[in-house]
Amino acid sequence: MDHIPHHPERHPRGTASWGTAVKATLHCLTGCAIGEVLGMVIGTALAWGDVPTMVLAIGLAFLFGYSFTLFAVLRAGLGLKAAIKVALAADTVSIAVMELVDNAIIALTPGALEAHLTDGLFWSALLGGFAVAFLITTPVNKWMIGRGKGHAVVHAHH
Repeated sequence: MDHIPHHPERHPRGTASWGTAVKATLHCLTGCAIGEVLGMVIGTALAWGDVPTMVLAIGLAFLFGYSFTLFAVLRAGLGLKAAIKVALAADTVSIAVMELVDNAIIALTPGALEAHLTDGLFWSALLGGFAVAFLITTPVNKWMIGRGKGHAVVHAHH
């Protein structure tokens, strides 16, 4: 069994509070939202097709999502190689679930992929996707943190 150092937000293996899960999901959502909005804005502004725009948005969501954790654990004194491993372990599942849900909402919203930056539909589909993704990803993070995975890995280094 892994030994995870004590942290004030740490819970015994098998349990995690909803508050901790919400904080972890908001952390993930912040990075994802910045990357995804930036990618959608760039792709839409350049009149790229749906697939290249979504690929850029998803790639930037992962990049920004990982970078938030990476910078936090680097500030805590971890070396770069170890910090990258922590960021990948902490965020991969959370970001993947969030991006899958968010992009499915956008893809399934009639007209959203064709909407322009000035259209309310563009922003409502994007923000609605984030809201639904948050609601679905929070229980995933709660489950992972309760098992010493996901953001529990980050808290061992704060």
